[in-house]
Amino acid sequence: MSKAPHLTFDLDMPGVSRGHLVVPGGSDRGELLLPVFSLNKGEGPRLLVTGGNHGDELEGPLVARRLIEWLQKEQICGRVIVLPVLNPLAVEAWSRNTPLDGLNLNRIFPGRADGSVTQRIADAVSRVLLPMADTVFDLHSFGPRWDFPPAATTHPIADPDLMARTVRMAEAFKLPLTLVWQHNDTVGMFDIVAQNRGKVFVCAEFGGGTVGANNLAIYEAGVRNAIIALGLVEGEAESLTFREQKSCQTLETHPSDELKSPATGIFEPRRSVFDEVKQGDVIGILHLMDSPAAESIDICAPGPSIVLGIASGAHVDANKLVAIVARPLKL
Repeated sequence: MSKAPHLTFDLDMPGVSRGHLVVPGGSDRGELLLPVFSLNKGEGPRLLVTGGNHGDELEGPLVARRLIEWLQKEQICGRVIVLPVLNPLAVEAWSRNTPLDGLNLNRIFPGRADGSVTQRIADAVSRVLLPMADTVFDLHSFGPRWDFPPAATTHPIADPDLMARTVRMAEAFKLPLTLVWQHNDTVGMFDIVAQNRGKVFVCAEFGGGTVGANNLAIYEAGVRNAIIALGLVEGEAESLTFREQKSCQTLETHPSDELKSPATGIFEPRRSVFDEVKQGDVIGILHLMDSPAAESIDICAPGPSIVLGIASGAHVDANKLVAIVARPLKL
């Protein structure tokens, strides 16, 4: 058994190639074979598209597979590598984390060759595929308990040139929302590792709940728009409509914009995504379950802002995220 991650085919071969990224086995399980598609049309941009980073976000793997057929017909230059499912163990379990070791793949990059299976997946992707790309699109969704608009997202980047190029690439998706997301839980994220290596990395996020045909169509069109903007495919970007809105917004959000439940209870949303709110406006209500007086607590906007995401009505524990707000980006 090989002790180094590797591909079962030569990425430099012209035309269409299919094979696997081999993730070596360890003490917890044997090797993994991650299906990989490559279309090499010579000189031009080098793009890596990944999905299935989190196992309960299935829009990404579906859109990634839909792109493969389109690229074979339309790609004119450069190279596109598609890895539809980064973490098959989590996808099989419909779980955010890998059941075998309990780890979140998107918090342990660049991984470890001698680590657990999730760490070995991150190591294989970091060592074998990431060096082959200049640009990375990692396709996520916001999980089944949230309402979140179609968005192309990034984090703040210290290099101002890379920051500007990344925001422009995110805006090229022409999704209803481009988001610069600053939060504290970024250690080990795929995008942080890629950006530290000078790569343009955009993370797509979309919605929650069931995987529906309309949402998939918007998601796929956004990724196609970005691929056209890269010059890999000729054509015109598609104008996208989400809930009868065609406008695109570029926003930013900070840790203080993440609104959490002050206690255990049932959260009732009172606002929808893209609603504009003022300081003190009620975004949702937490109904306490252990109070005979049926008391409730208002969850209010911290200042003038736009509702970015809101949890579905559900039982929540104390200090759990229930809403996020944002405001126009100021670079």
